[in-house]
Amino acid sequence: MKSRELDAPSPVWAETTAGARARDRVAGFLRQCLALAEMELRKLLHDPTELATRAVQPALWLAVFGQVFTRVRAIPTGQLRYLDFMAPGVLAQSVLFIAIFYGIAVIWERDLGIVHKLLVSPASRVALVLGKALSAGVRGLPQACTVYLLAWLLGVKIDWQPGALAGVAVAVMLGAAAFATLSLIVACIVKTRERFMGIGQVLTMPLFFASNAIYPLEIMPGWLKVAARINPLTYEVDAMRALMVEGGHSFYGIGMDFLVLVATTLALTGLASRLYANLAR
Repeated sequence: MKSRELDAPSPVWAETTAGARARDRVAGFLRQCLALAEMELRKLLHDPTELATRAVQPALWLAVFGQVFTRVRAIPTGQLRYLDFMAPGVLAQSVLFIAIFYGIAVIWERDLGIVHKLLVSPASRVALVLGKALSAGVRGLPQACTVYLLAWLLGVKIDWQPGALAGVAVAVMLGAAAFATLSLIVACIVKTRERFMGIGQVLTMPLFFASNAIYPLEIMPGWLKVAARINPLTYEVDAMRALMVEGGHSFYGIGMDFLVLVATTLALTGLASRLYANLAR
């Protein structure tokens, strides 16, 4: 009896081993996500001209649309100038337009056989989806720098405090991750580039205009307010407006904004990880 008791593992040792295994699994999962994100970001480094072309759209919105409506003063924005009010919305729109077409690259990967190789790798489907979402989030950061520069040149009162800048960076990454995951879901369903482009264009305009990006919630009709409240872009813009611009405030509260963005990203990631294998069929 004594020898059996000596050979049995102690509860402390067993608990330590279980904790070490759990840490190893988490570390392995993070390595898989980061490896896929690094692979995606190398594509951006090989084509730096993409950053320049992405700057055209926010420049037009800020320099033309924003300047004109600031002079007209047709939209009530409280104590903020319309250009200051609009700058966070333009940033969120730029990130949305980048992320919503992210799925087309996945369809290209399917046609090239890359998806099949990823699916037979040891990486879990959740890690594959989160890795792509993370890379989309990092891709949104250069766009944020571009919009910040354009807004500063146009006289927008930017909040340059480190905490505010970090908060905007997190909001950009979460928003890009959420909409890139939504894009991946669409790609898993339609499976062809032509159909995806059509659906992507259909999604961008309702998401953008049914939000508080270019006009406040208070002046919306009742049905549009309902649509805006269930639109994740509304909460992304709401957080950015409070953090990016001096004198800006959050309508829902910054904590609620980030909670909605995190919950949306996790929910879409769970759905996308279930559908990801459909691309290989």
